[in-house]
Amino acid sequence: MTTARIDDVAEALIIAGTGPRPAAAALIGPRARVDARLTGGGKTWKATFPLKASRWGGPELPLPSGEYELRIADVELDELHVAPVVLTGVRVTVEGGSVQIAPPISPVYETVEGQATLEGRYVAQTGGTENAVFFESFYGRSVGCNPRAIDRELARRAPDVRRYWSVVDLSVAVPEGAIAVVEGSPEWWHARGAARLLVVNDWLRRRFVRKPGQKVLQTWHGTPLKRLALHRPGFDPRRMAAVVKESRRWDVLLAQNTYSERILRKAYAFFGRPIWVEGYPRNDVLTTGDPAVIRSALGIGPEERVLLYAPTWRDDRSEMVDFVDPELLAQQADAVVLVRGHSRTLHQGRDHAGARVIDVTGFPETSQLLLAADALITDYSSVMFDFSVTGKPMYFLVPDLDHYRGQLRGFYFDLAERAPGPLVRTQDELAAALADRGQESVHSARYAAWRAQFNRRDDGHAAQRVVDRILDLGLVTR
Repeated sequence: MTTARIDDVAEALIIAGTGPRPAAAALIGPRARVDARLTGGGKTWKATFPLKASRWGGPELPLPSGEYELRIADVELDELHVAPVVLTGVRVTVEGGSVQIAPPISPVYETVEGQATLEGRYVAQTGGTENAVFFESFYGRSVGCNPRAIDRELARRAPDVRRYWSVVDLSVAVPEGAIAVVEGSPEWWHARGAARLLVVNDWLRRRFVRKPGQKVLQTWHGTPLKRLALHRPGFDPRRMAAVVKESRRWDVLLAQNTYSERILRKAYAFFGRPIWVEGYPRNDVLTTGDPAVIRSALGIGPEERVLLYAPTWRDDRSEMVDFVDPELLAQQADAVVLVRGHSRTLHQGRDHAGARVIDVTGFPETSQLLLAADALITDYSSVMFDFSVTGKPMYFLVPDLDHYRGQLRGFYFDLAERAPGPLVRTQDELAAALADRGQESVHSARYAAWRAQFNRRDDGHAAQRVVDRILDLGLVTR
């Protein structure tokens, strides 16, 4: 096969060959797949691969960045010719049976020198000059969580405020009316410096220089069970210095509850600055949303039992844990199983597949999945504190509990003593617990105490209260 590198951007990739037309052709990546349109036959044929796809009923968007495998049935790949159609969306490199898709950033800016130039411009930028908000959720891998809920409320009440969203590539859909800026692009660096308010749910990373007039609202992304930041096991001076340096970049911190307020203030040495205890805007939908809409988007019938399996990430591995066989669980529980990996495993892993299994790791908003599910299966993830807003049953699959609690991360409280659902060690134990509907009454008192402590402010109006504060303080103007 000829090797092609397209330094502009492409809408379609065309592969041409000779001889009989192949039966099928596909580009297969970790989180997306597209099938080719095959034409011709006899002497020559053509396979046209769209470089856009629609997921979850949303708009057609460029494919996620990453490495894709080129599969063409019964064809020797070294005998093919690559002919891209250059239009819009991504950059493509084809080499043998591997197709590399990258964000539409000019290669000149991907070099060390190119990024240094952009950083230099950013540092010199006056900044804070636009009545705008720069949003980022999980380092641009998604557009969701608390920042998205704040975006939606702000767009409704202050439509003249410009809204930038940091994304890793253009496969990440931004809310209506917002402007997507690809991380590392000239537009991204400019927006980051120009916006008067930055709303983020994780570390700012890269080189951040607060401009006069700029403020940072750190929403964070969950009530902690596992130890964070300065509280993590082991003494690491470099980590401690990095934590303090990062938290000094924040002007305001958002907490779901008073328990989180106390922990986050100490874990991030966030002293002398305000923490807003307003509940989590991302959880408003759990009170106000319609699960039927989400189920329909996922292709799930109204009578189906839906289990959401959402484990957290592990510090000692890059991929999602494999403690569950999702297809077997679907059979054992007579249910549809939604598999939701953590944002940190989004690019490392591959989508799970199987009968009555839907991998929703790339689904934009976790809260909508919580709304659609009839029960949650997790381990140490902070989704436990969000799902409890619904009052629906939770199950804790924790085969590595002793290792995680004792060596890997550590807890702020004893999960076994306070969990609002059963702790199980194996998939068979999980299946038995799911079949025993009496478990719900056994844990009802714990569940009530849990909600009283952690969900007191999750009343469906958290985004409204946060935007009230933003507008009242003049962080942006209507």
